[in-house]
Amino acid sequence: MMKEFREFALKGNVVDMAVGIIIGGAFGSVVNTLVSDMLMPPIGLLLNGVDFSNLFLVLRDGAKGAPYATLAEARAAGAVTLNYGLFANALIGFLIVSFSVYLMVKAVNRLRRIKPEPAPPATQAVKECPFCCTMVPTAAVRCPACTSQL
Repeated sequence: MMKEFREFALKGNVVDMAVGIIIGGAFGSVVNTLVSDMLMPPIGLLLNGVDFSNLFLVLRDGAKGAPYATLAEARAAGAVTLNYGLFANALIGFLIVSFSVYLMVKAVNRLRRIKPEPAPPATQAVKECPFCCTMVPTAAVRCPACTSQL
């Protein structure tokens, strides 16, 4: 059983997948930082200083009554919130990651050598049926259109 597991674990596909998952996790954290620390602050400035990470809707007040200035304050008070600003950050991060993966796959596909497709088989020699004037293969003994003997 251990031998089978070792063979499975050391197959090229499993190791490649593990490396991809590790790199993907690191890439995801870089993209999250890019979105929350580099992209969202300028977008917030363009929208009159809106901080997307602090956009939330209070569903139920906590121990300390509303209003809450920040999401952290609402969470500390135990309020139930709908955090649509964090969702917007995550959505933008997802779009960046998916677009990056698309570009990467496109580049890899371009680098792969595309095997030329085999040429289609040469067209068959054809003759004309003397009865209905339909083109039929030379080897045919009956016309497929009028079923006459050739």
